[in-house]
Amino acid sequence: MKYLPLVFRNLLRNKLRTALTGGAIGLAMLLVCFFMTMPGGIDRLLSEVSSNVRISVHNKGGVVYSMPYAYVQRVRSLPGVAAVNGEVWFGGAYEEEGRVTFPSFALEADSIHAVWPDYGIDPLALEKFRRQRDAAIVGRETMKKYGWRIGQQVSLVSTVWPVTLTFHIVGEIPNERAPHFWLQREYLAQAMEAQDRTLDTVGTIWVRVADPAVVPRVMARAVAMFRNSPAEVAAETEKSFFSSFFGSLQSFVQIILVVTGLVALCVLCIAANTASMAVRERSREIAVLRAIGFSRGIIFGTLVAESTILATLAGSTGALLTYGFSALIRIGSSAWSNELGPLTGFLVTPGIVAQGIALSVVVGLIAGIAPAWGAARRPVAETLREVF
Repeated sequence: MKYLPLVFRNLLRNKLRTALTGGAIGLAMLLVCFFMTMPGGIDRLLSEVSSNVRISVHNKGGVVYSMPYAYVQRVRSLPGVAAVNGEVWFGGAYEEEGRVTFPSFALEADSIHAVWPDYGIDPLALEKFRRQRDAAIVGRETMKKYGWRIGQQVSLVSTVWPVTLTFHIVGEIPNERAPHFWLQREYLAQAMEAQDRTLDTVGTIWVRVADPAVVPRVMARAVAMFRNSPAEVAAETEKSFFSSFFGSLQSFVQIILVVTGLVALCVLCIAANTASMAVRERSREIAVLRAIGFSRGIIFGTLVAESTILATLAGSTGALLTYGFSALIRIGSSAWSNELGPLTGFLVTPGIVAQGIALSVVVGLIAGIAPAWGAARRPVAETLREVF
């Protein structure tokens, strides 16, 4: 501790350079921590919406292909299945020239709670949904986006079916990031019958099993049941199903991580350059200290401590400021949230901040070791001849 005041006095010797270097390191750490929140947005969304007891059964060719509606009842008969719900993509557009801005599905009204009990939907809303043919349950994110409220009527133009339907919102999915719009399958079926068409297909069959241990068995049986049929199926866990929708974002996430690494490399170069300049300017001082008895270890330790303390203090400040910066960006991200989807979650966790602080310490150590080692090992006589 007796050398700590000396370290701080040396840091404050050139206040402008120290401030500029610290600002660069702090800004770099803020950007590093901020970029690291983007991949976490996908994991956060998946953990919120996926369950280890739900299975998606869909056409083997892809979710854009439908299956006969009779498959729903056959899947329901499989051992280990607790509840089943057949889902049809409605593709409703609201006031945006036919542009779909939220997912809308037609579901079977009677089994919503049995399949999604973890969604926490009000039982009264579910009862209204069952009794009222034009009822709709909407995710909280979509409710806030359009300023909707429970009891309001909204009309959607389907981009898949030749219908325009009016709905009465009876409840919401109480999740801040839930974009869903659920309507009754029977309502859509009746609208199609009015046009002499039959709704006899299903897009995705959602299955909830009673025990997570039987999930692989149920998936295998579902696939085997429809093998060699006109519409073969694939089965996967809910987390795997939703992860496939974010495939286009995975390459973007990789680019983000590469940029994060480059930013960290840049801040390392900045810190190393500052440490080298500080050592070079104090060559005579270091030589005098060596001449009056200061050991190489003390010289090396104090020089490394200067670089480490500066990087740690500046980097920690930048990492902590990520909380406020991400909140500001999140407020103004509505214009491009549709394009980046879950990446705009910007969830700053203590783990991310801790990684930023640890990176700051490592940057300070690495940046200070080389110039400190050279200054400590350089012969005193040679240094004094150069400076006098």
